[in-house]
Amino acid sequence: MDAKVIRRQKIRYNIRKTVSGTAQRPRLSVFRSNTDTYAQLIDDENGVTLASASTKDKDIKAQKSPKVILSSLVGKTIATKAAALGINTVVFDRGGYLYHGRIKAVADGAREGGLQF
Repeated sequence: MDAKVIRRQKIRYNIRKTVSGTAQRPRLSVFRSNTDTYAQLIDDENGVTLASASTKDKDIKAQKSPKVILSSLVGKTIATKAAALGINTVVFDRGGYLYHGRIKAVADGAREGGLQF
């Protein structure tokens, strides 16, 4: 594996030692690939994904915008799905990435959508 990937995995494991989601306060996990951004609401106690959103969703993919703007739309989408489930507080899991760029855009979009971290 690439040294960058191994470093991110180590950071990710350290974050996961302390950050855990419940049914009332799930973990908002963010994954960033070269082309897309994914977000999931995860209940770690039961090992269940409650909701998910990504830049591959049809309504988001239809927008021809830069990746940072699409990532903020992912945050807003996951926030509306969480509100539909009656969830308003989450624990943010940046997945080993720096809190910058697309990761920050997802967080800001989720906050705009009404989620509290």
